[in-house]
Amino acid sequence: MSVEDPGQLIVLIEIHIGCWKQFNYFVNAARAKMFGPDEEFHFLELKKIMAKDLEVIFASIEARSPARTEIPALMGRAQSLRHLSEMGEGDLHDIENAWHKIYISWHSILGQLKMKQRNGEISSTGGKK
Repeated sequence: MSVEDPGQLIVLIEIHIGCWKQFNYFVNAARAKMFGPDEEFHFLELKKIMAKDLEVIFASIEARSPARTEIPALMGRAQSLRHLSEMGEGDLHDIENAWHKIYISWHSILGQLKMKQRNGEISSTGGKK
């Protein structure tokens, strides 16, 4: 399944970027050991939503960065908040660096799509002109 309407794809990527912000919030909560069962549940649900959206996005665009394998690798390292809370500072720093690289890549893709739409290279009704 892919998104044919560029406007819908832009919205989906904007929502996905919001999920990345939440992901970072949860990493920081785990580092501070300030989470409970509800946060753990929401973190796992967030990862599920992100994985689903990721498949739709990658089916709709070609992107070199973030690489299709980078994101599942990062999510796999962040198995749960409990797991993150037990990591050493070096491992958490590596996760934050990977998160930041992916987060910036999504903003780059979003900017490129918005420019193409603004320049008329893609129509608001779908597809290239």
